Amino acid sequence: MAKKQKSMEESLWDSANKLRGKVEPAEYKHVVLGLTFLKFASDKFEKRRKELIDDGKEKYLDIVEFYTSKNVFYLQEESRWSYLKKYAKQNDIALKIDTALATVEKKNPSLRGALPDNYYSRLDLDVSKLAALLDTINNIDTLKDKEQDVIGRVYEYFLRKFALAEGKGKGEFYTPKCIVKLITELIEPFKGKIYDPCCGSGGMFVQSIDFIKSHHGNKKDVSIYGQEYTATTYKLAKMNLAIRGISANFGNVPENTFFRDQHKDLKADFIMANPPFNQKEWRAENELKDDPRWDGYDVPPTGNANYGWILHMVSKLSQNGIAGFILSNGALSGGNIEYNIRKKIIQNGLVEAILVLPMKLFYTTDISVTLWIINKNKKAHTIERNGKTKNYRDRENEILFIDLRKWGSPFEKKYTHFTDEDIQKIAKAYHNWQQVDFEKTYENVPEFCYSANLEEIEKKKFSLAPSRYIEFIDRDENVDFDEKMKYLQNNFSELLKSEENSKQELLKVFKELGYEIKL
Repeated sequence: MAKKQKSMEESLWDSANKLRGKVEPAEYKHVVLGLTFLKFASDKFEKRRKELIDDGKEKYLDIVEFYTSKNVFYLQEESRWSYLKKYAKQNDIALKIDTALATVEKKNPSLRGALPDNYYSRLDLDVSKLAALLDTINNIDTLKDKEQDVIGRVYEYFLRKFALAEGKGKGEFYTPKCIVKLITELIEPFKGKIYDPCCGSGGMFVQSIDFIKSHHGNKKDVSIYGQEYTATTYKLAKMNLAIRGISANFGNVPENTFFRDQHKDLKADFIMANPPFNQKEWRAENELKDDPRWDGYDVPPTGNANYGWILHMVSKLSQNGIAGFILSNGALSGGNIEYNIRKKIIQNGLVEAILVLPMKLFYTTDISVTLWIINKNKKAHTIERNGKTKNYRDRENEILFIDLRKWGSPFEKKYTHFTDEDIQKIAKAYHNWQQVDFEKTYENVPEFCYSANLEEIEKKKFSLAPSRYIEFIDRDENVDFDEKMKYLQNNFSELLKSEENSKQELLKVFKELGYEIKL
């Protein structure tokens, strides 16, 4: 039987794994991404160079504008992949890689602050192992599939392979492509300002541009704003967009969005985000208490940032703005302060749709999550887009609930993902519900969707758990979320009391025997 050929990601991981000892596995992606970027940039440069030669324009081969006009970085000789390959086995190859990256960044302003700085020299890597990694990357045809996000694929794979080191525990997860694609199909970011307050590697923006292209829009009609706290991820986001010729404003430096908002006056037409889940101790008790982002609402609790992120995004939306973002299911109900905030944003007519997603969509956690759609303009209105008119009905007192827990297809054995067909079906149901003639195109479907009015939501104590509204034919699925949580809460409380009583009894026995135990 023929041996199964390894994927590009697997081969890169194997090569990077040979650096173990000098490099921690959590660092592999940074080692590989810098080199993959150089290969990608060089492939694009050489392709453009060949086009100029084929067109008889040899005299323009070293004029920068003939490359940048096609969204291609002009590379000086010492930054080209062919140059690095030529000297791959020399003792100063790490220095040559650092020089190549520094030169590219210096000559291309859009990359300023994006590439590793003197990184490879500091690692003190074994020359033969670094040369072997260059050989592996040399075999990647980065231009083979124009639709493929090579850098995104590598980043995603390496993050997944070392999920325990980054992600788990911090609540930070790479957003799978199918989720980002679903968000874009729902909120349709065709024209205006797009914002992500915790943008990670910039995947939301890449998918937004892909959405515009696939629907024959113009990427020049959008402007992109983002912010990222982690320095290495901030660099990656700049790299990821720059290599695609996508202009973006990520602020001057990596910073915490809550404490140093670098887009204070921004009013975005579209927000797409996957904030850290259930972020604890995100602010001290006396910090941000009078922040204008909470005006009209209770101050989000210190123990969980979920509603801090929600109110931050609400404050950033333009008059007609719409946001699609991921949160853990715990934000749907319960909580004293969260309850007050949730009640207010529902009464203010901001929540448009809640979609509960299947488990195992994320590579670094199997947690089930929810997609929220917040819309500042649920009133009846008409818009024109790409020559087509769309009429929206008044939905101020309605929320659409969609349950997707049973949806999705197996992906790489242990994961789940939405197919393009799934995404189109979900988007169609949502957009049909929005339309003026929705009574002809939309209907509540058991175990899938339900349109609830404000009166129903009030009776359910402003819970946003879809299972409270959608009809389930299988009674076992028809679980009252709040009642179940109260039952578990009471049981857990009893267990803790019982445990405390047992502990005290045990301490008493030891004391009677003459032994004092200090806890």
